[in-house]
Amino acid sequence: MSTLLQTIEKETAPHPTVSIIWMHGLGADANDFVPMLHELDLAGLPAIRFIFPNAETMPVTVNGGYVMRAWYDIVATDLGRQEDEAGLRASQAKVEALIARENARGIPSERIILAGFSQGCAMTLQTGLRQKSKLAGLMCLSGYVPIAAKAAVEHTPESKATPIFMVHGRMDPVIPIARALASRDLLQQWGYSVEWHDYPMPHSLCAEEVDHISAWLKRVLL
Repeated sequence: MSTLLQTIEKETAPHPTVSIIWMHGLGADANDFVPMLHELDLAGLPAIRFIFPNAETMPVTVNGGYVMRAWYDIVATDLGRQEDEAGLRASQAKVEALIARENARGIPSERIILAGFSQGCAMTLQTGLRQKSKLAGLMCLSGYVPIAAKAAVEHTPESKATPIFMVHGRMDPVIPIARALASRDLLQQWGYSVEWHDYPMPHSLCAEEVDHISAWLKRVLL
């Protein structure tokens, strides 16, 4: 069995009963979203273990083969073309190993949220749609459903009970909002419940989004 990904863990109180596995974007690392914990309104929520994993490093084709942290290779700027299916599936297995560790630590799958930004969002959907158990939620920030034709036949009946929170910037130059909207529409066609928000921002986060995340966490965890 491969070793677990390196992670940063932050607990909001002792003896957490909820875990949130939050994945960074291309070229970032586990530290990327740790500061956001101070911006979220977690008042009234049970104790949460936030887990921020580091993707492994690999050469990224679209960046001239430069080695950086990535969940999978990006072969072309047109994200729907030549997708790195092998890389996506390898990282999915690593995320599933983190889910299994939380199960072993006493957190059932229905109290685990997968979250991610950009490539991390793609990994949230890559992994979450294929789970044999309901999760507490999928928090999808500025991303899309990867290998959508495969996801169309591989998503599980159990995963359809998992609520999805999906947000995107209307001026995103990295992942055009049209790609995210197409992903949202696919998810709804497949029978998922998707809460959607878009904002006047590029490939980033904004204060209104943080407020919406806080409100959604309370809806799915209380």
